[in-house]
Amino acid sequence: MNFPSELKYTKDHEWIRLEGNEAYIGITDFAQRELGDIVYVDINTVGQEVSQNDVFGTVEAVKTVSDLFMPVTGTISEINPKLDAAPELVNQDPYGDGWMVKVTVNSAAEVEALLSAEAYKELIGA
Repeated sequence: MNFPSELKYTKDHEWIRLEGNEAYIGITDFAQRELGDIVYVDINTVGQEVSQNDVFGTVEAVKTVSDLFMPVTGTISEINPKLDAAPELVNQDPYGDGWMVKVTVNSAAEVEALLSAEAYKELIGA
């Protein structure tokens, strides 16, 4: 499994990549493997401020539907447009083309308080 060291992680298996006050968020390689083949991503919170740990959407796999939790408080500015036509990108490239949302982050300190790649690997026993 892949755990890019430049990302931060949550105990709920989301990752975040901060770029200035903007951030990209998706689910981890571990999460997409656990879910199986992803067939649909449902996010209807664009333009809304979502608090840390609140649900911002769902991801549907062949066998289950799972909530997506916001790693930090922020306003969702964009949903990955590629996911409408190709939700399988989450399985194929979870840290690249399979990102879920772009957000304007309220507090960089919230990002810094998240798990490092090493701490996340420990959490999942990798």
